Amino acid sequence: MTKILVIEDEQTVRENILDLLEAEDFDTVGAADGKLGVKLAHSEAPDLILCDLMMPELDGFGVLTALRQEPITATIPFIFITAKATKTDFRQGMDLGADDYITKPFTRAELLSAIDTRLQKQAILKQQFSTSIQVNTSNSEMLVVKSILRRAIEQALFRQFYIEYQPQIDLKTGHIFGAEALLRWQSPELGIVATSELISLAESTGLIIPIGEWVLQSVCEQNKAWRDAGYSPLRIAVNLSARQFTHPDLSQKIVTFLTQNNLEPHYLELELTESLIVQDINMVIATMNELRSLGVTIAIDDFGTGQSSLMYLKKLPINKLKIDRYFIHNINCDLQKAAITTALIQMGHNLNLQVIAEGVETEEELDFLRQHRCDAMQGFLFSRPIPAVEFEKFLSDDQYQSLRQR
Repeated sequence: MTKILVIEDEQTVRENILDLLEAEDFDTVGAADGKLGVKLAHSEAPDLILCDLMMPELDGFGVLTALRQEPITATIPFIFITAKATKTDFRQGMDLGADDYITKPFTRAELLSAIDTRLQKQAILKQQFSTSIQVNTSNSEMLVVKSILRRAIEQALFRQFYIEYQPQIDLKTGHIFGAEALLRWQSPELGIVATSELISLAESTGLIIPIGEWVLQSVCEQNKAWRDAGYSPLRIAVNLSARQFTHPDLSQKIVTFLTQNNLEPHYLELELTESLIVQDINMVIATMNELRSLGVTIAIDDFGTGQSSLMYLKKLPINKLKIDRYFIHNINCDLQKAAITTALIQMGHNLNLQVIAEGVETEEELDFLRQHRCDAMQGFLFSRPIPAVEFEKFLSDDQYQSLRQR
């Protein structure tokens, strides 16, 4: 539902606008002054802002100036509503970054038309940016997208990024023993950017290094927070990109983040893809040994879909195989997938590796994995990736008794 923030100091006017918008099925938020409006714009992330120009303390110009200085609110469509409609005021508002200007008194049709026009333009802009990410990698729009990502890091100080956690379940006990950390980016300009697109952008610009460090640091801090809150220690898995894995400061950064949070190394797991491993097997093994010497655990992600040779597998100093979701989907009625998955589980156990299945979505898939002694699972059957606050709800026994009883 589209959310609109109305900043208007006159209570009657504000309530009339809110009632009108709610009748049109908009989600609404009201602010009685400019300072509260700025605060709500940051906390509520509205899709559009209607703001009175003449208000005490902080007027509409001040509100717009404050919002345009912050990346998280800089591109929210902004419409002035005011009885003061001189050309000078109009020009000043447009120069500050306003999108439209409605003069009081206005009709219901005029207000809704202005809102609809701005929302349509914003939707087109987001679609253009999304398309440029997907299909245009060399034109000027892609340069703009990369610039947006750079500003999100350098100016917004990672406030546009957040991490979700998908629980990992021990199939023998039904207990949560860990989680996979998944990076998310909600850009004011682009909306929610798909993780695959974000990683591709970050790799191409070199920004994957500071982003990756922020993820590692944030995960260690979150794990410490859960432990300090009295929850059982968890092993949190973080995906490493090729650039991160080969960066000379990786080991030192990991040591720093673990030390700062007084976190035992084996509670951090690093996930690597098969495609990364085959690039330079000798270098990969050397780096893996260095990381293993720190005490962290290492997993091969999406196993079975890459190009790694099985002859290398026994040489790799790893702890875990993660079977790609492709092999798990409909495994109970696909004989080929069943045969491959069964062999992967057996092979992993023969190499003293823990085997975890990704993308488990049905009871039938779960039953198959239990029958063939797979060690662990993650997937929508238990939980989608969720924010840290929601994840905490799973960290008490009564929240996941149902899986143990299945």
